[in-house]
Amino acid sequence: MIELKDVRKSFDDLDVLKGISITINDGEIYGIIGQSGAGKSTLLRCINGLESYQSGSITVDGTLVSQKDKNTLRHLQKNMGMIFQNFNLLERLDVYENVALPMKFWGIKTNTPEARKKIESLISLVGLSDKLHARPSELSGGQKQRVAIARALVLDPKIILCDEATSALDPSITREILSLLQQINEQMGITIIVVTHQMEVVKQICQRVSFLKDGTVLAEGKPEDLFIHPIREVKEFLQEESGLLPTKGTNIQLFFTDKSSDPVITMMARELNIDFSICWGKLEDFRSNVYGSLVINVNDEDTKKVCDYLDKEKVNWEVLK
Repeated sequence: MIELKDVRKSFDDLDVLKGISITINDGEIYGIIGQSGAGKSTLLRCINGLESYQSGSITVDGTLVSQKDKNTLRHLQKNMGMIFQNFNLLERLDVYENVALPMKFWGIKTNTPEARKKIESLISLVGLSDKLHARPSELSGGQKQRVAIARALVLDPKIILCDEATSALDPSITREILSLLQQINEQMGITIIVVTHQMEVVKQICQRVSFLKDGTVLAEGKPEDLFIHPIREVKEFLQEESGLLPTKGTNIQLFFTDKSSDPVITMMARELNIDFSICWGKLEDFRSNVYGSLVINVNDEDTKKVCDYLDKEKVNWEVLK
């Protein structure tokens, strides 16, 4: 388990983290999202000890992350693999040698039968067995990131930290990389922390997510809860509005989750015998589950009947001003 309690970090007079408190469970895929400058990458670097923090505490499995205890920090970092946006591969080394690099750094021999078997199995896991001795210049962006993932796994980490790991990739390759990370999480039970500004990333693989703005956590929960029924700041971040809505009548937004399987709209129209317009809607895919929201416009005199019906059917809703 990773626990952050009231973590504060500043650069000179600039406060970057302003009392961050988060708990990340073992084996979880956890997302940290927000605009550039929100403090996401700084927070990640504090978790793995690359950055110090002024106050609060960060513990990994009960061990304090602190630059003051170099020996303890070094062993903590061995249990944390890191995946970067720009891959960070060495051009003079081939795929096998890039994956083996952390082992060399820790003084582990890479030419033994056991080491070769391990390295080659990881390269096979990420789907690059045919690229064993290819140089990074011979690989596509997605293949380079697969090498980086294999390298992050070579020391058998308990935690993988992803810092905008798919930002440099096109959408189809991003989906492939995210599926690979999901596979690694499921098969190996590795905790994965994903820092990103890409909504598709958290929707596809994250089980929980924190939304950061100006160094503070404004919202935390399941991705579907944050994005289907967002707070104002998340709406601004998504740059998403419900379109041009009617100025007459009452606009009501309905939120549908996995518990909302009944055809509420058609049932409501028949039961209440009223007319209304469907003004806007969207569907979102969260870890293979489809959620959505819908905006309807009803006559003012019908508003209470509609809202009472939605309450009866346990549908989340709000009146849009």
